[in-house]
Amino acid sequence: MLAYSLRRLGGAIPTLFVVMTVSFFMMRLAPGGPFDRERMLAPAVEANIKKAYNLDQPLVVQYGLYLSKALKGDLGPSFKYQDYTVVELISSGFPVSFEIGIAAIVLAVIAGGGLGIFAALRQNSGVDHAVMATAMIGITVPNFVMAPVMTLILGVYLRLLPVGGYGGGSLRNLILPTVALALPPVAYIARLTRASMIEVLRSNYIRTARAKGLPGRLVVGRHALRAAFLPVVSYLGPAIAGIITGSVVIETIFGIPGIGRYFVQGALNRDYMLVMGVVIFYGALIILLNLLVDLAYGLLDPKIRYD
Repeated sequence: MLAYSLRRLGGAIPTLFVVMTVSFFMMRLAPGGPFDRERMLAPAVEANIKKAYNLDQPLVVQYGLYLSKALKGDLGPSFKYQDYTVVELISSGFPVSFEIGIAAIVLAVIAGGGLGIFAALRQNSGVDHAVMATAMIGITVPNFVMAPVMTLILGVYLRLLPVGGYGGGSLRNLILPTVALALPPVAYIARLTRASMIEVLRSNYIRTARAKGLPGRLVVGRHALRAAFLPVVSYLGPAIAGIITGSVVIETIFGIPGIGRYFVQGALNRDYMLVMGVVIFYGALIILLNLLVDLAYGLLDPKIRYD
């Protein structure tokens, strides 16, 4: 397993390099620049600022300088958040996104998995159709629509929960963004679990377990559930990466100081260094989580070997 992990990580380096390269040149090709709003500065002052950030150099030279620093772990300073480096901003935003993301993914696995199993055990019943219809609504209605609706109902009309802010990690402040962030994964996991569970329940070894007289609870929990969750585990790799790094929409709506909010502000302000740093961090996290998902397959299915 160790050799397999090292091979996967080694093969991910070119992928991360391509992501970094494409992102670098796409950011530079976008119209506008980090100091376009500061045209009141004297031309000599503006020239000095660009020189300080190497923006006066040819694009290829800028890329070479950035790449040489990035290989050393230096993602550069932020253009807009003065006196802060990109690494410091990511370090401050990631724990917030991680806290909300972990809570959202746990909620999604429990709620989505439970609904999927419940629907599969009652296939083609009214309950099954109701669960799948609700899941389809969760997939088709984006969270940037559900979040304001939840804020309006639970925060403004009923005054049950705060409508925004982090509140130092207060539970009341985390409920709305966590639920809003978890709704799409809940719907996807419910559908994946239902489809996979139905297929597993029709397999020969499940029929054998039932023929031996095992209770239905043991058949589902001990034999069917592990195999049925394999497609869910595949989905969880990129899903966890996307949720932990923070939904840019959810963090912006609720004023959460996470990575997603930094990414949005960096893109709007043409903060090249900040956007590049978040993209590199996000890409590396996806690669790592996909590797962990593949390794988790071996724990769920004993037939899988990585030797």
